[in-house]
Amino acid sequence: MIEPLIPPAKAHPNLQVPKHSRREIMNAIRYRTRTGCSWRMLPHDFPPWKTVSNTYDLWAQTGVMKDVNDELARRTRAREGRGEEPTAAILDSQSVKGSVQARDSGYDAGKKVKGRKRHVLVDTLGLILALAVTAASVQDRDMAGPVVRQALLEHSYIHKVWTDGIYTGQAIEDLRQIVDIEVVKRPKEASGFVVLPRRWVVERTLGWTERFRLLSREYERTVSSSCADIYCAMSMILARRLTSAYRSSDKHHGFT
Repeated sequence: MIEPLIPPAKAHPNLQVPKHSRREIMNAIRYRTRTGCSWRMLPHDFPPWKTVSNTYDLWAQTGVMKDVNDELARRTRAREGRGEEPTAAILDSQSVKGSVQARDSGYDAGKKVKGRKRHVLVDTLGLILALAVTAASVQDRDMAGPVVRQALLEHSYIHKVWTDGIYTGQAIEDLRQIVDIEVVKRPKEASGFVVLPRRWVVERTLGWTERFRLLSREYERTVSSSCADIYCAMSMILARRLTSAYRSSDKHHGFT
């Protein structure tokens, strides 16, 4: 399914065919994403770690992993009987502890986390439509505009976005001029964990990604690699669904 989306290897003047297949390089990337090991600790039955690392860096910078995720997301929506383009989305963020080598790091005073923050916009199935990784000190409301506008450039049919109560201020009011934003607030009488309408969808997506050890902490030096890690994890989830008997029972209630 993803082979047509992977750029071919560059021709080498002294070789008739590439020494390492793209499939084996992708297998090595997926192994690292699942296990969280460093590049140098890849098993020796994969291509050399430096080859895999350099290829992944190139794919992260050129958006290959995002393209793979987007194509698998479209196929997943089609399999679930949804329209090709989503009409509604849910926005949230997640603060994750960073490692010593991670750049663009900050402190989230609200969550008391030093590291980075992942700003995620998903459709009603929980599939990622737009993504940004910043220092944890960046406010959620400040990134709402860039993330939603990024999604609208690729999915112009989105007209509804659900958020939590932290998305307030002038930046959100400006965003309301182009899309309907509804804040889903936590009931005042609620205590402990409560499943909130619509918001649980994006929380579930963040839970999916946490199953990958590489995403349990921000190990990458650059935010572009961090985004690529998330897209890679989601593409692994979607590829497994598309090649299995998985069927969602979620009801979209008029939104797709």
